[in-house]
Amino acid sequence: MKTFLSFSLVSWDNGIVMIAVFGAVSVALVLAVLLMMNSGKK
Repeated sequence: MKTFLSFSLVSWDNGIVMIAVFGAVSVALVLAVLLMMNSGKK
């Protein structure tokens, strides 16, 4: 069982990059929505 757990099934470097990109895109979308909501008020 120890040999089965010795190799990683996930590339953590790639996963960290993907999570960072996903977080940045999510923040950008939320900011875009907030800017559109605030720009409609006069």
